[in-house]
Amino acid sequence: MRKYAAIALVSATAFAAVGVAQAPKPRHNRVIGLLEAKQPVFGLYAPSNRRFPGGPPGAARPATPPAPEAPPKSAAQLAQEAATYKLSDFVFDGSMEGDFDKSYPAFAEFAKGLQGAGVIARAPFLHLTHPMIVKSPELRPDLAKTQVEIGKQLDLGVSGIMLVTVETADEARAGIAAMRFKSKGGVRPDAVGTAPAVWGMSEADYRKKADVWPLNPEGELINWTIVESKTGLANLKEIAAVPGIGVLWPGAGTLRGVFSTTGADGKRVLDEKAWENAIQSVLAACKANKIACGFPANATDIETRMAQGFNVFVMNWGDAGFKTVEMGRKIAGRTDTSQ
Repeated sequence: MRKYAAIALVSATAFAAVGVAQAPKPRHNRVIGLLEAKQPVFGLYAPSNRRFPGGPPGAARPATPPAPEAPPKSAAQLAQEAATYKLSDFVFDGSMEGDFDKSYPAFAEFAKGLQGAGVIARAPFLHLTHPMIVKSPELRPDLAKTQVEIGKQLDLGVSGIMLVTVETADEARAGIAAMRFKSKGGVRPDAVGTAPAVWGMSEADYRKKADVWPLNPEGELINWTIVESKTGLANLKEIAAVPGIGVLWPGAGTLRGVFSTTGADGKRVLDEKAWENAIQSVLAACKANKIACGFPANATDIETRMAQGFNVFVMNWGDAGFKTVEMGRKIAGRTDTSQ
């Protein structure tokens, strides 16, 4: 208990760099409401079926055949599972970062299932209990194509877009423009797809609210930008200063590879000091620009990262992720499950 109290004090001091914690404001996108209130945010990857039933391809077959695998869960079942966990502030999906055309239909079914799982709350005000935030495809090499794909993601009712592998300020600006309707100075087509229904509102209200915060203080869409290459780190100062970035992230997993080399024995060796320096440089850019900073935490490092000043966290689905969310909320003093 004393340990958590000490970490909570340090975390509160770190968050004071961008303001004093308050009660969350009435926002449709609870992630924005929490950030406006200077509160830390905790979310989970969407649950998914196991990639390799029975083990990865090429694995040796056991002497005793394993018990039959449970049949894969439907998109509706996975969505219901995500909605049932009430302590998560958002649902995160990274499946469309790679093969967009292959992954989009499956995610569309999941989005439909999440709507049916009852994530639209109307009391005490209209909001989503589990707003969806997704990774975009890479902005390079075909920026125009990716901007169209971001529009398609928004048409499914997602509340946030993470721009991956951003390397220049221009790329960040182009990604944010893809999130904004042409009438609001962006390049998003006028179509809205099923987004108004997913948000539980009329098309007119959706068009009014579907803009990027904090560029539009009343907007309910949030941009996450991730820096995960040496080029991006070199341009970090300019990237972090782009208006409209809601959360800036170091790509901790990808950066592990960037700062690793292959030893004489063929094993990968991490330059841990350089890796950590890269992470801290992103955190410093967040603080300098007074924007939130994200990190893919786990139970072993969330206390440390919160004390350093990171305040948006995404965890893997499952018991380990649940434990990390619960630890983070306890450290932050977020004991009210409705917040």
